[in-house]
Amino acid sequence: MAPTEILAEQHYRNFVKWFEPLEIKVALQTGSRKEVELQVAGSKLQVGKDRARGANKPSTFNLQPSTLFIGTHALLTGGFDLPKLGLVIIDEQHKFGVAQRETLVRKGNYPHLLVMTATPIPRTLGLTLYGDLDVSTIDELPGGRGSIKTFVRAADKLPKVWDFIREKISAGRQAFVVYPRVEENADGLKAVTKEFENIQQALSPFKVGLLHGRINATEKEKTMPEFRANRIQVLLATSLIEVGVDVPNATVMLIENAEAFGLAQLHQLRGRIGRGAHESFCILISDAQHPEAQSRLEILEETNDGFKIAEADLKLRGPGELLGQQQSGEMKLQFGNLAEDLNLIRQARELVAKIV
Repeated sequence: MAPTEILAEQHYRNFVKWFEPLEIKVALQTGSRKEVELQVAGSKLQVGKDRARGANKPSTFNLQPSTLFIGTHALLTGGFDLPKLGLVIIDEQHKFGVAQRETLVRKGNYPHLLVMTATPIPRTLGLTLYGDLDVSTIDELPGGRGSIKTFVRAADKLPKVWDFIREKISAGRQAFVVYPRVEENADGLKAVTKEFENIQQALSPFKVGLLHGRINATEKEKTMPEFRANRIQVLLATSLIEVGVDVPNATVMLIENAEAFGLAQLHQLRGRIGRGAHESFCILISDAQHPEAQSRLEILEETNDGFKIAEADLKLRGPGELLGQQQSGEMKLQFGNLAEDLNLIRQARELVAKIV
């Protein structure tokens, strides 16, 4: 299960390439594209209308024990019921709520569970919330990747930023430009739909693409391959792209109204660049005067370490509820501080392990 259609479809393409030569069936289930009607009857699985391809008639195929289903929240629907579910993998698990993760796991009879995220949570929370899981940490980047430099700039520096982006595009690279809103509203934050035409003119003759949650699936399926192939040089988007978009040639990430995003979200967006061998640049545009907003942006400017960012986020937002569904805010513990007591939590776990 993945949080966006873009990521689910990317996984689908990869797994089809890897698994179909092994005769392992791979099926995709999202809100706009349903390869399966999800009605299990005996050993048959009904294949329903594929809205994206416009298929007219359903057909059937044998339900193999090794069938792999890839999807979004559509996998949580009541009709999705696989009695032989043996493994649940949740990608970008921080994008799902506690109840959503539990819903998917309960569709099987105690299936194996793997949860993954590139946005680390604080170690104290990890030890507390995931004490019943085996935790593996990959704290090094894959080989062959270039460095990422992050800069915070005021809005009056945008003309120089656009010149910098034109320079990088002229050298053959690509760029993301991210806005917090799809359309303008009373909060004064910039909207991707309004800025699209302006940036098309500013970056002419380079091609600019548009991607946000209100664009239909057909248009999304057209835009992303064009960007991956460098037929689109600049992609304007909302935070929709924060997970799963892998374009190694993209080396610039410009985020306007950066104060409107959370630390984890900004860290994820920055992770869309630096995926190739070239040096990459993340530019955060903000005129925010609020001390907390300035602190968040300064943290990102100072470090690319996801764990340090997570610890800072914990102090700024609070840990939320341990025995509930609230994932941020003050925790009303009468003893202990999850932002500071990592060593104490470790000692407590070691003592309990000896007793048990």
